[in-house]
Amino acid sequence: MKVHRVLAPNPGLFTGAGTNCWVVQSAGRAAVIDPGPAVPTHIDRILELVEDLEPVGVLVSHTHPDHAPAANEVARRMGVPAYGHAPGPGFAPDILVNDGDRIAIGAVSATVITTPGHTPDHVCYRIEDVIFSGDHVIGGSTVVIEDLQGYLDSLARLQGTGLEVIYPGHGEPLTEPDAVLSAYIDHRLMRERQIVRALEQGAATVGDIVDRVYSDIDRALHLAAAQSVGAHLRKLADDGIVVVPDHAIEWASSVKLQRRTGQR
Repeated sequence: MKVHRVLAPNPGLFTGAGTNCWVVQSAGRAAVIDPGPAVPTHIDRILELVEDLEPVGVLVSHTHPDHAPAANEVARRMGVPAYGHAPGPGFAPDILVNDGDRIAIGAVSATVITTPGHTPDHVCYRIEDVIFSGDHVIGGSTVVIEDLQGYLDSLARLQGTGLEVIYPGHGEPLTEPDAVLSAYIDHRLMRERQIVRALEQGAATVGDIVDRVYSDIDRALHLAAAQSVGAHLRKLADDGIVVVPDHAIEWASSVKLQRRTGQR
């Protein structure tokens, strides 16, 4: 098996150097994983990589606009189906995949692993001892999450399974998967402790928590940080650690929070 990267021309605060599109080649066949944004020159570069191979499909990890919009066009031009766990803006999978499904790519197969947390529809694709992680795990940073408990469970699910390399949706390949997964779990548990501490010290809104816990990051990222704070607060509410008035947590900083007395 050979793995080639095509870096999408979409650098930015949320994408780093850009989205990694991965082309997997085996026994004369090829699959494209996360083709990225629908930029014509980028699509042409992807197609050039597979022009002497027999394409079998386009695999999408999730429907965020930096990963999926090129999928249907690339699939159409290669004459193959686009695979994904759910439809989304700018993407309509030809074949819906579920946990455990296998997609043959020459002499190897990609196994679908559902990994909700970053988004509800997120999946990873495992081929032998490597995994294509989309935004479940990325290089050089952590990710914004929607469902914290689902995310922790998804990270733990990959630990100790014999992975040798993680090919992420952003950043460089990761060659110590178990250490990376442990670090991601530790980071999220650290954020949980910091959020509880912020509440103990008087934080009363999502905005207050973001200002205290994420004071060291670019303020342009604070709205995204608020999404992760919301995921933490939902878990803390489920755990009986905090009370959220009206059971509503919004990204907006005006949502008021109240720590439950007698806990921790």
